[in-house]
Amino acid sequence: MVTPLEIAEISLRSIAISGTASIIAAVISIPLSLFLCLRDFKGKNLILEILNSMVSLPTVVIGLLLYYLLTRTGPLGFLDLMYTPIAMVIGQAILIIPLMTIFMERALDSRKDVVEVAISLGASNSQAAHRLFLDSLPGIISSVLVGFNRAIGELGVALMLGGNIKGFTRVMTTAIALEVSKGEFELGISLGFILVCISLLLTSAISRMARR
Repeated sequence: MVTPLEIAEISLRSIAISGTASIIAAVISIPLSLFLCLRDFKGKNLILEILNSMVSLPTVVIGLLLYYLLTRTGPLGFLDLMYTPIAMVIGQAILIIPLMTIFMERALDSRKDVVEVAISLGASNSQAAHRLFLDSLPGIISSVLVGFNRAIGELGVALMLGGNIKGFTRVMTTAIALEVSKGEFELGISLGFILVCISLLLTSAISRMARR
């Protein structure tokens, strides 16, 4: 039986791992989406198509590739990251980067006329890009929240790279899978409800701060 203290610990660990992954993904996705929005070059549509296809890539595929890289006999095995929160962060970040980038690029593209106005008023390219970023900030924050919700609710990467170790890598989704496998369906549903509440509360709080 999972105690309330364990549930709190698992919930905080879930938020910490998925939050860190979302921040890393945002740091990569924001400049990438700005580049894709503002630059026209050969192969741009192909890159966007690849990112779109990666959004629907099964999480177990990403988990399997990272497992091969990070396992002790793999190319990056010397880093000794398997079954650690760091491996989970890396996996979740890779999982949500395409999703964030696509959503951010669309948000930026919808406000692209700001760039032309800024340049016509004498702004440099970097100043125009900065203005576009500020005008698109609500959409960018929404993209980060979408990525966070995808990360905190995924199971494949967390299970394959984290190993569901009690007190170390166990998060809400792996805890739910464990309880259901043990036949504790009511507890699994309760944990699922808590996961949904965490996601809704965090999304609501950050969205309110963004509007202010």
